[in-house]
Amino acid sequence: MDTASRAQLDSAMVLITGVMAAGKSTVAQLLAERLPRAAHVRGDAFRRMVVAGREELMPEATAEAAAQLDLRYRLSAMVADEYARSGWTAVVQDIVLGPDLTEYVARVLTRPLYVVVLAPSPESVRSREARRPKDGYGIWTVEALDRVLREETPHVGLWLDTSRQTPQETVTAILDRLPEARVSAG
Repeated sequence: MDTASRAQLDSAMVLITGVMAAGKSTVAQLLAERLPRAAHVRGDAFRRMVVAGREELMPEATAEAAAQLDLRYRLSAMVADEYARSGWTAVVQDIVLGPDLTEYVARVLTRPLYVVVLAPSPESVRSREARRPKDGYGIWTVEALDRVLREETPHVGLWLDTSRQTPQETVTAILDRLPEARVSAG
């Protein structure tokens, strides 16, 4: 990693988003490992902390499920801001799609803020999902979530078609194209 990229990421936040099985966890972890001082903030950890009363997000979300998702986003943004305020690069990984992406960017106080959207093809996602030990999609379909990604998610930050990339190649692309990922305030 060159000195210029390192300087751009000091006390910064990087949001890695995309559909389930896009490679967010792996890419976020590898990116954090390539930085001199970084924390990997896993959005799903905040969902799993809810022990009783959790409502999973379905295609037709209930008000409670939407409120829990919003809480998860607020918590991950707050934690990332605190890491960055303390001199760490916060690499946040979560599924932040549709209008939620604009809201997430607006609630993050840290600047610089970088948004990276992993957008592999639906075929690639299906293949990756089939190889995973967990079933992330449940009643969702790859096509439905991909449609939200491509048709409802604002095109902010750096969008990468990672269909034919290894996770290491994706991290290299992020670092090489970092200025494209930078977003401005609100």
